[in-house]
Amino acid sequence: MNIISYNVNGIRAALNKGFIDWLQSANPDIICIQETKAMVDQVDTAIIENAGYKYHYWFSAQKKGYSGVAIFCKNEPDHIEYGTGIDYMDFEGRNLRVDFGDLSVMSMYLPSGSNVERIDFKLKYMADFHKYANKLRETRPNLIVCGDYNICHEAIDIHDPVRNKNVSGFLPVEREWIGNFINSGFIDTFRHFNKEPHNYSWWSYRANSRANNKGWRLDYAMASQPLQEKLKRAVILSEAVHSDHCPILVEVDH
Repeated sequence: MNIISYNVNGIRAALNKGFIDWLQSANPDIICIQETKAMVDQVDTAIIENAGYKYHYWFSAQKKGYSGVAIFCKNEPDHIEYGTGIDYMDFEGRNLRVDFGDLSVMSMYLPSGSNVERIDFKLKYMADFHKYANKLRETRPNLIVCGDYNICHEAIDIHDPVRNKNVSGFLPVEREWIGNFINSGFIDTFRHFNKEPHNYSWWSYRANSRANNKGWRLDYAMASQPLQEKLKRAVILSEAVHSDHCPILVEVDH
């Protein structure tokens, strides 16, 4: 099973930039989308279905044009879980899960810390989501949490760790959280296969950052520990240019 995760920075904008042609070429079994910035009735879903993704699920923020996650599937899941049941998270449309047999795949969009108020919100979300994930694994032990975590874990994951050490996305408290998340029983699938530097999934639109590969690795496919032997590969698909992020892929036996 090939699973792609992609923060599209607006699904309607991505569709206008050739997203569907790319999706058909990439041909994943499941694609987890973040930052849809749309309600489902604002999207021409027929073109998604015609591309082979008859089963598509959307969990949008209550605020129009903001946040939102979706999952497109080739095959019908056994179960779809909208949100976490935690009101303040679900108000912003940040978590959506599909289950296929004993495998669960989640699309998650973790908040950014764009200002002091949002950093506090982000830290609360991180703490509450970790508790939620730990509880979820009691009944769904084979879990992949794909998405934009808005955090670089280690210095290798960011182009300039020294100058960004006090910037949200690379704050010590954020890095500690993602380390604790992994240590609680998750695998950073990309780093499981690739230890090399200069691999990023987001670039600022400013200062020609993408062309110069001055990026951040903010997007992860975190797989729960029981899936380790089933992991086949994990790659960053940096050639896709529909967003300021690029997609990531994980392949798992299922």
